[in-house]
Amino acid sequence: MSRRWFITGGTPGGFGVAYAETALEAGDRVVLTSRRPQELTAWAGAYGDRVLVVAMDVTDPAQVRQAVHSAEEHFGGIDILVNNAGRGWYGSIEGMDESTLRSMFELNFFGVLSVTRAALPGMRARGDGWIVNVSSVAGLVAAPGFGYYSATKFAIEAVTETLRDEVAAQGISVLAVEPGAFRTNAYAGFADEPVAEPIPEYHDMLEQVRATFVDMDGTQPGDPHRGARAVIAAMAQDSPPRRLILGNSGYDAVVDTLESALADIRANETLSRSADFPD
Repeated sequence: MSRRWFITGGTPGGFGVAYAETALEAGDRVVLTSRRPQELTAWAGAYGDRVLVVAMDVTDPAQVRQAVHSAEEHFGGIDILVNNAGRGWYGSIEGMDESTLRSMFELNFFGVLSVTRAALPGMRARGDGWIVNVSSVAGLVAAPGFGYYSATKFAIEAVTETLRDEVAAQGISVLAVEPGAFRTNAYAGFADEPVAEPIPEYHDMLEQVRATFVDMDGTQPGDPHRGARAVIAAMAQDSPPRRLILGNSGYDAVVDTLESALADIRANETLSRSADFPD
């Protein structure tokens, strides 16, 4: 049966379009949202009435509600929601401009909540659905210079864990996806964004972070379409995973980080257990 997808963050060369094309290859129908829908007009035309491109900014609750309503009216419901919209900023914990910090949370975190809360009533009414929250390897492995971006993705991880348990009884499944370095347009903007760090002590570190992303643009090992197919394969398993890390380097980084964290926790077990009242 043809499934109905609602995918946020549609831009040419981005992960959102890769998810959409992979779903369309499987015979499904897609609503793809974008802040600049005119950029997708020619792309959508190749798929006829199986694709609906909707103008939507995930930070605008009214637009979110209207876009979800349009999707449900057009295709009769949403079977799979992919919360893909987001972007990364770099800066130090001490020095990042507060307005930038808040804008990042509005897009990467509160935008995901807004779309999810708008789509859930329809899924609950049918007793079926999937929510795929695109987090990041940075949501499990924090990195200097990307602390606040990591914080938005760590927050997505926490909400996804809780949401999964809350909606399971309603027949709704939830998956967190953590991509590593993928060959999308996400890295292109760093070349045009000079380091705006006000604290000199962090400037060299951030220049190195920026240079790494600029140098990597176009050579990232991750294939967005293979990543999207891996997500669909994970959803089709008899016992789907709670999260899916995408990419070799990301997988290795997450496993190393979690094993190190577990070793650190266990090394201090005596101190941890000493905090309770005596028996």
